[in-house]
Amino acid sequence: MMRTMNDIPERWSGAHVYPDMWADPDEDPRNSGGPSPDGELATLQDYLADYRLTLRMKCEGLDAEQLARRSVPPSTMSLLGLVRHLAEVERDWRNWIVPGDPAPALYGKPDGDFDGAAADQALVEGAFADLVREQAATDAALAAHPDPGARVGRHGSSVRELWIHRVEEYARHCGHADLLRERIDGRVGQ
Repeated sequence: MMRTMNDIPERWSGAHVYPDMWADPDEDPRNSGGPSPDGELATLQDYLADYRLTLRMKCEGLDAEQLARRSVPPSTMSLLGLVRHLAEVERDWRNWIVPGDPAPALYGKPDGDFDGAAADQALVEGAFADLVREQAATDAALAAHPDPGARVGRHGSSVRELWIHRVEEYARHCGHADLLRERIDGRVGQ
């Protein structure tokens, strides 16, 4: 992409049909084309799956330096930091519902998820592997509780609350990812 004199990338979209979208409808893996799922739990799962995929799409095509770039100083937020953060919070949510001692933090001290996001390919690969593993583990823990009204864990949180909190967390951070990606290479779209 062409850069202006003050290093601000030009805005562009990968879509042609609707230029405010990330991808054209026939190329967007989030576009099932079918009816939405039936039932509360299936709807929550569908929304979460789409937001998870959106985050991955916002990171695609970037190298380790771009993923680790803190593009809105003085914030420590980066796309890689978001990936690490979401792996950490998946573990936190699981800690709320599984019995026994909580699993330790993945990235150490508070804000270690963002502070430790460095331009290193092995670290990038590790972060994405952490995210996939933690998502699967939390999904499995919640699958044991199919009733959204059930109360689980030490604090008696409802399954519904945990699902909605997860959707909210990913949705918020996908909004951050939109802005981070646009600042990195100018790509825009939902």
